[in-house]
Amino acid sequence: MAALRSRRRLLAATSLLASAVTVGGVLAASPSDAAPKTRELAGKTVFLDPGHQGSAAGHNMSKQVNDGRGGKKDCQTSGATAIGGKAEHTINWEVSQLIKAALESKGARVLMSRKDDTGWGGCVDERADAASRSGADLAVSIHADSTSTAADPAKSGFHLIVPTLPIPDKAVDAAQSGEGRKASNTVRDAMKKAGFTPANYAGAVDGIQTRADIAGSNLTRIPLAFVEMGNLSDPAEAAVLSTPQGATKYAVAITDGITSYLAGRAAPANPTAPAPNEGAQPSTPAAPQEQSDSPDLSGLSGVEAIGPLIDKLAKAKSPGDAQRILMTDGQDVSADVLKAILAVVYAVFGGKLPI
Repeated sequence: MAALRSRRRLLAATSLLASAVTVGGVLAASPSDAAPKTRELAGKTVFLDPGHQGSAAGHNMSKQVNDGRGGKKDCQTSGATAIGGKAEHTINWEVSQLIKAALESKGARVLMSRKDDTGWGGCVDERADAASRSGADLAVSIHADSTSTAADPAKSGFHLIVPTLPIPDKAVDAAQSGEGRKASNTVRDAMKKAGFTPANYAGAVDGIQTRADIAGSNLTRIPLAFVEMGNLSDPAEAAVLSTPQGATKYAVAITDGITSYLAGRAAPANPTAPAPNEGAQPSTPAAPQEQSDSPDLSGLSGVEAIGPLIDKLAKAKSPGDAQRILMTDGQDVSADVLKAILAVVYAVFGGKLPI
């Protein structure tokens, strides 16, 4: 019943509160009207996977399935739990909903691996197969990491997981060693530019971790960016990821990375990150590359200011206050994306004002 009430509230909030979103200073009549008019991603398709699963929904999540390297692993899991109590699968779902709205506002077609946070979304191999069959230009899997069931504040930061090469399936190997790595690097760069710190644990180097045990990476035949947004065992990071303001900041940064990749502003592939070393000392971000090797991040204008803008919106007392803030402070590309997802933020987070 709680899930049903939540869905009804989401639908009602989407309908009733979309009018609080502004475009060019004019109150929008519907979420579609609120979308920015720049259709930068028209003709592009993204397969978006909110990682993990709300419940077994009558399925056996411990069923053993193909891991892509000749072994087996559990069909699915419900994911971690943040310090503070919020489930990872719900965090992944909420951020993915915001990314979906933002990408659609730019003209992209977005396909989802699961339709809600309560029903069945498929085993890991089934999701990889669905992504491969979709023919999407990019698959993006949204996750949040966990290093301990207890508080672990010494380990924090985001990272993108890329597969150990070579991958047995030659089509997967080609997709992930080339365009998949470009997409991962580009999303990594966008998150850094937005102010998120690369992970200092598990052998990650400058926000990239190499692993052989991720079935999605081993089985997906289209480019994949696998995002671990942060460590839910770090109380500070868990708190940010569990709030509408934090979810929105992550969604905007990831959207900017996806947009840069799909719009042809991809970072070099450079598939050379080392395999993880659990005993490694916290990594230091790599030195910046020479300008000639750096990706064109022109599509990320204003992304550094998106956090302060969201913080201002969070203090607004009404949709009218949020409108005035967006009209005066939200005049760049990232704020335009924020306008497009604001109605969804209202809906996903239970009508909180303004986000």
